[in-house]
Amino acid sequence: MKMKLTTALCASVMLLATAAFAGEGLELGSGVGAFTVTDVTGPEAGKSLCYRCRYGSQPVVSIFARQVNDELATLVKNVDQVVGQNKGEKMAAFVVLLSDDPTGQEGALKSLAKDHGITNTPLTVFDDKNGPPSYKITDADFTVMMWVDGELKVNETFKSGQLTPQAVTQVVGKTGSILN
Repeated sequence: MKMKLTTALCASVMLLATAAFAGEGLELGSGVGAFTVTDVTGPEAGKSLCYRCRYGSQPVVSIFARQVNDELATLVKNVDQVVGQNKGEKMAAFVVLLSDDPTGQEGALKSLAKDHGITNTPLTVFDDKNGPPSYKITDADFTVMMWVDGELKVNETFKSGQLTPQAVTQVVGKTGSILN
């Protein structure tokens, strides 16, 4: 009984976390636009580029974050594993740290990649804590978007403390929506 109650409570909290930002952000079915980031750990480390452009019509997971912490590390590690398992489907992912001091954040991203063995997911910085304007990033600490053929299929937002292991499992499970 306690397990069922705990599961129901966790599901309710996740639903409330998502509902808190309902009506905000980029709508499902919308096209995702181009934007430039500075690559910190990927194949173009040190250069500015558009991963949205590079990945074209591929299935993509993009994680926008305002802080580097254990919650982000857990999410990125899980997404990185799924990307590695789905290379045959050309699945891709990238992380965008939103910051008004992007250069000052690069060390934290390099440490995250090294400490957690992130090899399939470039970690990048974007020079504006509000993110690319066309993406309508809410004031959430973490935003997970997934798209394929340039069409947004998933847009999940989380405040710090809400990205629990259960929430990570739930959102990573949605990668199936861009692989089918």
